[in-house]
Amino acid sequence: MSQVIQITSTSTSTVQYSNGYEQDEYMMQEEEWDRDLLLDPAWEKQQRKTFTAWCNSHLRKAGTQIENIEEDFRNGLKLMLLLEVISGERLPKPDRGKMRFHKIANVNKALDFITSKGVKLVSIGAEEIVDGNVKMTLGMIWTIILRFAIQDISVEETSAKEGLLLWCQRKTAPYRNVNVQNFHVSWKDGLAFCALIHRHRPDLIDYTKLNKDDPLGNLNLALEIAEKHLDIPKMLDAEDLVNTARPDEKAIMTYVSCYYHAFAGAQKVRLLEWIRRTTPWLENRTPEKTMAAMQAKLEDFRDYRRLHKPPKVQEKCQLEINFNTLQTKLRISNRPAFMPSEGKMVSDIASAWQGLEQAEKGYEEWLLNEIRRLERLDHLAEKFRQKAITHETWAQGKEQILSQKDYESATLTEVRALLRKHEAFESDLAAHQDRVEQIAAIAQELNELDYHAVAAVNERCQKICDLWDQLGTLTQKRREALERTEKLLETIDQLFLEFAKRAAPFNNWMEGAMEDLQDMFIVHSIEEIQNLISAHEQFKSTLPEADGERQAILGIHSEVQKISQSYGLKTSLSNPYSTISPEEVLAKWDKVKQLVPQRDSSLQEELARQHANERLRRQFASQANLIGPWIQTRMEEIGRSAVEMNGTLEDQMTQLKQYEHVIVNYKPNIDHLEGDHQLIQESLIFDNKHTNYTMEHIRVGWELLLTTIARTINEIETQILTRDAKGISQEQMNEFRSSFNHFDRKKKGGMETDEFRACLISMGYDLGEVEFARIMSLVDPNGTGVVSFQSFIDFMTRETGDSDTAEQVVASFRILAGDKPYILAEELRRELPVDQAEYCISRMPAYRGPGAVPGALDYTSFSTALYGESDL
Repeated sequence: MSQVIQITSTSTSTVQYSNGYEQDEYMMQEEEWDRDLLLDPAWEKQQRKTFTAWCNSHLRKAGTQIENIEEDFRNGLKLMLLLEVISGERLPKPDRGKMRFHKIANVNKALDFITSKGVKLVSIGAEEIVDGNVKMTLGMIWTIILRFAIQDISVEETSAKEGLLLWCQRKTAPYRNVNVQNFHVSWKDGLAFCALIHRHRPDLIDYTKLNKDDPLGNLNLALEIAEKHLDIPKMLDAEDLVNTARPDEKAIMTYVSCYYHAFAGAQKVRLLEWIRRTTPWLENRTPEKTMAAMQAKLEDFRDYRRLHKPPKVQEKCQLEINFNTLQTKLRISNRPAFMPSEGKMVSDIASAWQGLEQAEKGYEEWLLNEIRRLERLDHLAEKFRQKAITHETWAQGKEQILSQKDYESATLTEVRALLRKHEAFESDLAAHQDRVEQIAAIAQELNELDYHAVAAVNERCQKICDLWDQLGTLTQKRREALERTEKLLETIDQLFLEFAKRAAPFNNWMEGAMEDLQDMFIVHSIEEIQNLISAHEQFKSTLPEADGERQAILGIHSEVQKISQSYGLKTSLSNPYSTISPEEVLAKWDKVKQLVPQRDSSLQEELARQHANERLRRQFASQANLIGPWIQTRMEEIGRSAVEMNGTLEDQMTQLKQYEHVIVNYKPNIDHLEGDHQLIQESLIFDNKHTNYTMEHIRVGWELLLTTIARTINEIETQILTRDAKGISQEQMNEFRSSFNHFDRKKKGGMETDEFRACLISMGYDLGEVEFARIMSLVDPNGTGVVSFQSFIDFMTRETGDSDTAEQVVASFRILAGDKPYILAEELRRELPVDQAEYCISRMPAYRGPGAVPGALDYTSFSTALYGESDL
């Protein structure tokens, strides 16, 4: 279970830290997290930006950062890393799992660390951080900022917030239009930030050119300069500060504390920079070739001792005095000791100073030795000293390096790198063999020459030789350990690789199987569902083989664990070649086994449904295959009745009435088929291989049949009325029907305009466009472009009623025949359109009068018969 760390605060009490120090009342007021204030979206926005930037200014030292403050701290890893960076201490090893309890455990480790630093938190629990509670996350970060960035600030008799405020007031006091009284509205116009920068770095800002009425420009200038030259990231947004009546105090305090740490530590930094810049100069041992040059070096060194070093000695002493005074005041006020940031502690300065003096001492000795060498130095003794120093420097720390067991927790790649590094060291060790032998030879020669410091030389030479033997032994042992570990890790690596090669396709197979088993299917026939069932049965037959593969894959992982436990390897057991875990394989396999019977059930249900659908198809098809042809037959019978002209019109009417009676009595069959079709639709059946007829076809055919029989009866009735009214004989009526049918090429029951024109020309009409238009207005008054049989009869009866019509036709044919009493077929084909010529040829009788020739046709008889003047 995670813990919830409570913060309590009253207006008069103090808080006891775990280290024995007490925290002042204001500190608790600042640490108390006011939930109501967080309801202000403007303040929350400012805190998000500021706190995120503050965290990233430290996290970047560890090579990482955050993007979303409430999301990126949820697993606790970056939170622990942040605390390690800002405190310089190591936290307990984090849990690397991704489960919720892992995250809670990591956050609790971070909260425990904060508590260990004497801070009590108000109602901030690990669960709230893991759940991404933005209010609690911001509250926790503010507490960290107070403890590690603000609490240790001390100015005169004040510290923390008051100390920071007093520091700002002292630094900005000489500047016009700056009056720092708080950490909110006093900073809105940006001049306070600019004043702080100018006070410490006047080279960065020309304060005289700033305008109080340009707060946005002032703020952006300060933010950009601080980021570029002071390494202080932009933690605030200029527009937010200007547009907010009262900027967030915590955000501004956080940002201003960065200025304090940047400038307050500048003195230490300058001193450290001078030490680190001077030390390499003192460590430079480049000898000069002449005495004059060495004397110049000695003079430079004396100037350093006399002119440059004394002010720095005073500066170092003053820093130590200030530091001790601060620590004393903090101890007296029961406050925690001041801990400067890493790299800027007094001990760092002392250590660097010690290195400076060590380098200074060595430099002076070297100068004197070099000068004496040029005069009288014993070359052999100097040679021994230099070789010994070189070898000892090289050998320093080598025993510790060779004795460490860093390979136990290393990966295969790291172990191989260690082996390569060790091989390089072995080469280096072999190269130093000559130097050791030279040192021993020089020592022997110094003994032979009775050198005055021969005892020290012998002692030093003996240490070098003993260390050399020890390094040889350790080198061999380390090589054996590295090679043994490499073989074990290679075995594990091969197992990991085999796991990856087999787990990846098996995982893909399981994922594909789960997709197939859950895939929705749409079938429309028994054959399709039976194919699916067959494929499913084939899939089930592969499950035993797949289970064997699963066990083999899990066995590989078990072998890795066994090797690691048997040889005490501490390296991570995460597979570098695969993201698939054994747990994932188990979970997906269980899912596949769960889905198989579910798929069985759904396939069987669909098979039953398709059997029912097939019965409906056959039932519909058996009826439709009877009704469709029946309708077609009736249509053909009606058509023949209208075309063949068998018997009188009364006989045709009687026959059509009989057809109509049969059709009406057939209606129940259509209704029954409609009922079958409704069942098919309700079952969502969209095709039927047992018939080519659809219900739509049947409906259209049935409606067409009813329309055709009614229209045909009406036409016969109209023809009877016309015949009786006009006195047309049955033979004339038949001739009219024959002509009409001949030119009605499309057999639609009506002649189109061109067909009607051809019919008129065949009857001898000499038509101009105007005359034809007049006739069309009579036979087609509605302009449909089609001449019905009734209109044709009306026209013909009107034409046959004119006394000179037959004579006109005869006269026309006489002109075509060249005044002969007969006409030849080739003349008709030459003078008339093809269809008209063929019509006339098929109807004209042979000419048998005077002057007849073979193939002569009697156009006179044809014309008079056409208008009822003959029995032809």
